[in-house]
Amino acid sequence: MTIVDPARAVTGGVDTHLDLNVAAALDPIGGLLGVAEFATTTSGHKDLLAWLENFGKVARVGVEGTSSYGAGLARYLRVAGVEVVEVDRPNRQARRRTGKSDPADAVEAARAALSGRAQGAGKTKDGNVEAIRALVVAKRSARSTKIKTLNQIRNLVVTAPEDLREQLKEVSRQDLAAKAAALRPRSSTDPVGFATRTAICMLGRRVLALDAEKDELDDMLCRLVEKTAPALLGLLGVGVDTAATLLVTAGDNAERLRSEAAWAHLCGVAPIAASSGKVVRLRLDRGGDRQANAALYIIVITRMSADKPTRAYVEQRLAEGRTKPEIIRMLKRYVAREVYRYLPRG
Repeated sequence: MTIVDPARAVTGGVDTHLDLNVAAALDPIGGLLGVAEFATTTSGHKDLLAWLENFGKVARVGVEGTSSYGAGLARYLRVAGVEVVEVDRPNRQARRRTGKSDPADAVEAARAALSGRAQGAGKTKDGNVEAIRALVVAKRSARSTKIKTLNQIRNLVVTAPEDLREQLKEVSRQDLAAKAAALRPRSSTDPVGFATRTAICMLGRRVLALDAEKDELDDMLCRLVEKTAPALLGLLGVGVDTAATLLVTAGDNAERLRSEAAWAHLCGVAPIAASSGKVVRLRLDRGGDRQANAALYIIVITRMSADKPTRAYVEQRLAEGRTKPEIIRMLKRYVAREVYRYLPRG
C-alpha cells in the first residue's frame, strides 16, 4: 500500500518510447518510491501524473527525449503546471558496465533531475516555431526528393535509346523536368523505348509537382517567420531558410537558453578548452545542432562577400597569420552572439 505524504517533494523520471513510458518516483533524499509503466496516450499521461502525485507533491519530472518520443508527455506535464527537465541518455560507459533496462533508465532520469545534473528545460513545441519546424521538414524532404529524381532522369537518359538520348542529353538541369514531363510516350513495337519514355515522363511530372509543393511551403514559411521573428530577418545575411533553421534550434521557448554562451554551445560554435600540462589551447566544438551550425556558416559566407566591415576583419586576421577556416569559426561565434539578441522570447 502506498503511503501518501502531501508534504513530501517527489521527483519523477521517465524513459520514453513509442508506445510505452516507464516512470520512476524518488523521495527528496533519492530513495526509490516506485516504478510503473504507462501508455503514450492522453489518458496514459494523466495516469502517470496521478501515480506520481500519490507519493506526494511533484516537484519536477525528468523526461528523456522531450523533442521526440517524450514530446507529448512533456507538453501534458507543463500544462498541468509541473516543471519538466530535459534528461540526456544515460552514459554509454555506465551502460556497458551495469547493463540497460527501461526501469533503470527511468530511475537514472529521476536521479539526474533530483541532483541538478539535468537542469535544461526542453522545447515546449506548442507555438509558431513548432509549426515552422513541420514545414521545414516537408521542404527538406521535397528538396532531397527532387535532387534524387533529377538524378534518376539523367541516369535513364544515359542508357535510353539513341533518339531519346539525343533529345534530352543537352538539356540543362533547370529545364530537364519540364522537357521530361512534356514527353508523349506511344506504345510501339519497341518496349524499351516506350517504357523508358514513360518512366522519364513520370519522373519529370514528379519534379514539377515537388516544385509546386516547395513554392507553397516557401510562402507559408515566409509568413510564419516574418510573424515570429521579423527582427531576425533584418540581420545581414539572414534569409527565411536560415532564420527558420535558427528558430527551430532555439524552440518556442527561447528563454530556456540562459545566456548567449549557452546558445553558442547549442549551435556548436563555442570554443572548447583542450589544455593539458604546459599546452594551453582551444579546440573546435564538434557537438551542437549541425543544422544551426550550417545556418551560421551561410550567414558568415554571405557577409564575407557582401559586408565591408566583415571583409576588413578577414583581411586583418589573415595579416595576423590566421587561416580562413579559423576566421570563419571566429565569425560564426560572433554571429551566434548577434542572433541570440533577436530570438523571440515569451
